[in-house]
Amino acid sequence: MELVVLNTSGKETGRKVTLDESVFGIEPNQHAVYLEVKQYLAAQRQGTHKSKERSEITASTKKLKKQKGSGSARYGDIKSPTFRGGGRVFGPKPRDYRFKLNKALKRLAKKSVLSQKMRDNSIRVMEDMSLNAPKTKDFISILNALALNDKKSLFVLPEANKNVYLSSRNLPKTKVMNFNEISSYDLMNAGEIVFLEGAVEKFQENLKK
Repeated sequence: MELVVLNTSGKETGRKVTLDESVFGIEPNQHAVYLEVKQYLAAQRQGTHKSKERSEITASTKKLKKQKGSGSARYGDIKSPTFRGGGRVFGPKPRDYRFKLNKALKRLAKKSVLSQKMRDNSIRVMEDMSLNAPKTKDFISILNALALNDKKSLFVLPEANKNVYLSSRNLPKTKVMNFNEISSYDLMNAGEIVFLEGAVEKFQENLKK
């Protein structure tokens, strides 16, 4: 399985990179993808929701009326959940929504997404680039050359590159990440994935560990 390497002008360089079948050519496992995406989104939740229960309401504890003889329901104090301003029954409490998944399953999820993207022809390889200064205009010209200016795109770098990151930061449909920072959610959320040439082998090795 091979892909042609493109330059920053969107033209073929004449070079090709070999993609590992065990990473980009497996049968996608949808449940593994679901679990890792669920884990990623759960970790984004703050979990600071809180409502007051009956014991936490500041109000009188006086019994509103006598127990018997009124002909209506029996009431305790005004903090009862049946009254407006009373405590809430089984309300939300602060909690941590994060949960663990084993590494093998997370690697399977990434391979599944990449394999599906490969089937959809949504993966490209571009030669390594370096910008002399953080300029959004320069990065937009690259997007235009690759016909990605109106699509969600993810650029995978072989190493951290401050100028490239800063140049893309203001573009809402473009995301730039280092090869070892990517989750299945990032891969799923991107319409097109662009690997820099030097990141392909590193990314493949990272998924084989």
